[in-house]
Amino acid sequence: MADLAWGIAATGGIARTVGAVIAAEPGMRVAAVGSRDRGRAAQLAATLGAESAYGSYAELCADPAVDVVYVATPHAQHLEVAEAAIAAGKAVLCEKPLAASLADAERMVKLARQAGVFLMEAMWMRFNPLIRGLLTEERLGALRTVQASFGFVLPYQEEHRLWNPVLGGGVLLDLGIYPFGLAQLLLGEPAETHLTGSLAPSGVDAEVGALLTYEGGARALLDTSLISPLANTATVVGTGLRADIAAPFWAPQRITLSGPGFETEEHVLDPALNGYAGEIREVREALAEGRTESAIMPLDESLAMMRMLEEARVRLGAR
Repeated sequence: MADLAWGIAATGGIARTVGAVIAAEPGMRVAAVGSRDRGRAAQLAATLGAESAYGSYAELCADPAVDVVYVATPHAQHLEVAEAAIAAGKAVLCEKPLAASLADAERMVKLARQAGVFLMEAMWMRFNPLIRGLLTEERLGALRTVQASFGFVLPYQEEHRLWNPVLGGGVLLDLGIYPFGLAQLLLGEPAETHLTGSLAPSGVDAEVGALLTYEGGARALLDTSLISPLANTATVVGTGLRADIAAPFWAPQRITLSGPGFETEEHVLDPALNGYAGEIREVREALAEGRTESAIMPLDESLAMMRMLEEARVRLGAR
């Protein structure tokens, strides 16, 4: 069987990181890189051993040698690139968040489903073996609380993508999606959401605190910020045990289980299990099995997350 050939859309840090993982993965190769700057595309193509470099995303998506397009552009360009890839019949792995708005995400999913083309949000946290292990850890008992934070101090510069509303800036889409995503994975959809936060001078959300409540009384306490150095850890509490997830909780190397009458147990991630490898392997397995969606990161859950984050931004008055 021929190697799965990837096209990398964009040349930023995450494109380079994931591109290198793809290039090193058995049975995969990077066939092409696309960017609005052909010179940058050519540089990354040379680094990753790709045969082709393009000065537009449309050319990348039209390349017959490409099987899968990895969309690593800023959020506001996700729909544009994914739409071109889907129209060309290419499978799509799109960086999180799926899009800059719920409407864009809904359109992306609709197009993929109508075309019968694979589409998945690249939420690498879901593919971490330690995080996935929490889903089957019966000793935790019934889950009652999820606490998670992700924040750091980013000096304000309006042109920076995280402060710029035109580029889909704001803390929720880029950082907040992780604590909200952990709560979604473990507890599902909340019955009620209570929010507090503040806005940057550009109008984007700078910090957000949330209390999510669920049927039956479970709750999630979430915090995300671009103006405060948060702990970046998480704690999951059940009726049996507590799981403390070391920083960075979205890509943990260690989870500690503890509880009354229980000898503390530490679970450590095998260093060979790269956090990004899981998501690209899921793409390969899905395509080999003829699936157009992932059971680990379902499109309906990506849409539910976009809906929650967009409602939060609206309620906070963010641009």
